[in-house]
Amino acid sequence: MKTSKIKKADGKIILEVTANADDVNRAFTLAEFDFANSMGINPEPGKTIEQVAEEKMGIKNLDSIIEANAVEALAPFAVDQSGIAPAFPPHPTPSTALKRNQEFAFTMEVTPKPDYELTSYDPVEITLPEFTINEAEVDAQIQQLAERNTTYVAADPKPLAKGDACLLSIKCYEDGKELTGLTTEGRTYVAGEGYMPADFDAHIFGMEPGETRKFVFEGPSVDENYNEFTQKFDCEVTLKEIQKPVTPTIDDEWLATNLPMYKNLEDLRGEIRRSIEHRDSEQYEAYKRQMVASALGERFEGKIADEVYENARDNLMKNIRMGLQQQGMSWEDYVQQNGGEQQMNMMLMLQTREMVVQGYALDAIFRHENLGLSEDDIDEACHMMAPQVNPKQVRQQIENEGKNFVLRESAERLKANKWAADQAKVTIQKQPQA
Repeated sequence: MKTSKIKKADGKIILEVTANADDVNRAFTLAEFDFANSMGINPEPGKTIEQVAEEKMGIKNLDSIIEANAVEALAPFAVDQSGIAPAFPPHPTPSTALKRNQEFAFTMEVTPKPDYELTSYDPVEITLPEFTINEAEVDAQIQQLAERNTTYVAADPKPLAKGDACLLSIKCYEDGKELTGLTTEGRTYVAGEGYMPADFDAHIFGMEPGETRKFVFEGPSVDENYNEFTQKFDCEVTLKEIQKPVTPTIDDEWLATNLPMYKNLEDLRGEIRRSIEHRDSEQYEAYKRQMVASALGERFEGKIADEVYENARDNLMKNIRMGLQQQGMSWEDYVQQNGGEQQMNMMLMLQTREMVVQGYALDAIFRHENLGLSEDDIDEACHMMAPQVNPKQVRQQIENEGKNFVLRESAERLKANKWAADQAKVTIQKQPQA
């Protein structure tokens, strides 16, 4: 990829970019994966995403659908190569047609991120609640351990009702073929709790120990094209016994038999307590950093361009929408839960301003204190982005998308935030004694 810069009178920079054939093909690959993720298309061995999209969705020319996203995928690589830290991600304007295995030319207008100052670089003063471990949570986790190890024993005979546990023998067939996943000589089952289709439960309610019933029940399923349909199953069920749950008491004796790596109950409690402390201390430090960033934001001086706020607001809305989609909630319901459209717009405006101002305040700290970045700083920023993933993998993914400048900014702001938190004058607010 080749880039050249033209500086405008208003301080913005025009990037003229020529992407080679490899750059273009890589952009199409990134756009394909984004499309597959957004549409829930799973890769299949020996098939390209384009082939799977045609088979599953009838798409004849996937490139024509993802072309705009492929163009956008080239932009970060050009920004990264230019060495410019942008105030917000720029959008490319094509100069030629985008086709695989061919060069592609485009331009971008980049707004460099301004350098702002703070009214003071003295340590901030914040008040934090006292850090404590809630012993009740230790008790709750031990109780969860007990419940996970619940066993079932025979109970007094009675007609099976909703919520009853029972031991069932099941023979299940579809079109005369035995379904091994459902067939069993004996399995504990809690009736009416949604573990099987409601039609199955309707046929077994009222059964008594020793009784056998043969019936056909219906359940939802999907075909190879992900279309939902109702499936029918032939079934023979014998109710062997009514059961009742027995939850163990987690004590030294139980641990010696089931979890001998713990010397006694106090040893287990200590391990749980340390795990909670590790988790809560990370959250406590994150809260401290947020308080520090908020205090630094109050020292920010300067005027931020409207287009910066608008872009940050769009990104915030995009992230909220993605989160809602994962939760299965509509945007309209979310807006109503937050007081309606007017209240929602006000909340977004305040969140956007706070986010942008605090980011620039942390940039000022990083620059003023000449902090610099190490490899460990980069890895820590990757960990913050995806705590459950190996930081090296996160970094590789970011590099593959050409977004090193985004990672650098995140790492610089995190380091500045931690530095300022270390220098902060903290007052601990003691919790009242129970």
